[in-house]
Amino acid sequence: MLRVKQGDRVAFESLVEKYKQPVMNLVFRTLHDPTEAEDIAQHVFVQVYKSAHRYEVSAKFSTWIFTIARNLTLNEIRRRTRHPADSLDATSPEDDQPIIQVEDRKHFSAPDNVLHGELEAKVEEAIAGLPEKQRTALLMCREDELSYEDMAKVLGCSLSATKSLIHRARETLKQVLKPYLRTGVWREAENP
Repeated sequence: MLRVKQGDRVAFESLVEKYKQPVMNLVFRTLHDPTEAEDIAQHVFVQVYKSAHRYEVSAKFSTWIFTIARNLTLNEIRRRTRHPADSLDATSPEDDQPIIQVEDRKHFSAPDNVLHGELEAKVEEAIAGLPEKQRTALLMCREDELSYEDMAKVLGCSLSATKSLIHRARETLKQVLKPYLRTGVWREAENP
């Protein structure tokens, strides 16, 4: 980022390449709109570029960029609340594959793919149901980009509060997903 501050476009391009997917993943998992995730990610990098001359090394770059991403995502959530509208580009819940995905390194047989897809949908639904701070803390934790200290800075709370948010999010998910995870075998929930 210090090279970007000095006007190095190649350094900026490498930052974009390195952080583009993690930023889009964080935004997508919060908004569930791939087009919006791309737009906000672009705004994040525009903000980074515009603010390069003011950048000071007070924290890790990843902390800074995820803070920008979180703030722009929260602004979008507020905007949607004030001016609700259906996006023509947004994917519907019935779509089989979201446009933006976290890389899946596992390969499953056809029947297992169906079950795995159903489970992923339940997990994403449960994550979407978490309170905003718990969801953001959990998603940042899943990205493995930031330490707990850096996550606390992004969230604007103490280290212990951040750990508590992640713990509460995991406990909530455990309770919500319990009917689907008995002995590692997929089963339909019996009227949870």
